[in-house]
Amino acid sequence: MTGKYAGANSSTSLNKPFEHTGRLMNNSRIRLLFIMIPALLLAGGSLFAVQPFEGVITFKITYPGNKLTESQLALFPKALSVMIKGGRSRTDILTGGGSRVEITDHQEKTKIKLLNMMGQKYAIKYTADDIAKETAKEPAVKVELTPATKNIAGYLCKNAVITVNDKNGKYNIDVYYTPELGGKQANFDKGIYKDIDGVLMEFSMKTPEMTMRFTASSVEKKVVSLKEFEIPPDYSILSKDELKNKIGGKE
Repeated sequence: MTGKYAGANSSTSLNKPFEHTGRLMNNSRIRLLFIMIPALLLAGGSLFAVQPFEGVITFKITYPGNKLTESQLALFPKALSVMIKGGRSRTDILTGGGSRVEITDHQEKTKIKLLNMMGQKYAIKYTADDIAKETAKEPAVKVELTPATKNIAGYLCKNAVITVNDKNGKYNIDVYYTPELGGKQANFDKGIYKDIDGVLMEFSMKTPEMTMRFTASSVEKKVVSLKEFEIPPDYSILSKDELKNKIGGKE
């Protein structure tokens, strides 16, 4: 639930949805990482593919080695949930400035972002072309599969080490994943993770200032309603440009 996470360069990130979180969030790299959480896993649950599994995966978010004060850390999310049904997934995360939901259709390769910013509710649609253009901007990476395994949330997960070389330097991201819940298609829009053949169960997002680690804490098989993947009636549908005008700054 990640030098920085390669996906954090995406221009689909928003500039000012959580301004009231204070000076800490004025750091552009931290703000960008914070906003891109859903896009990872987050991102509408894009970590998940068209698989028989139906249910909810919950992730715990930690900040190892951080230098934040308790009040600053309180502004950051501690958990997120991902609902999966067939070829669709939905990621929910509550932040200090509102909530974010991302709904991904893995068959059509499209997504919808739902933003609730202090009561202002917006829905932004992304086409397959939009997503392809953004993932094409991500840095090249090297993926090394290792024999290491780890039991996470009841699943025996495989290990891979991803080496990223971008403008912030060269660094490694350690990731654990399971093919039992989804395959490579689960990561079609995930930049550095696009070649991982399974659902990410433990990974990191990084900036020079901080690291966010996501670890699956539970996997619950249950029936998920199709209504969870619809745009609520009280959300205004905006284009990316309209959203920029609403919140200011660049998207």
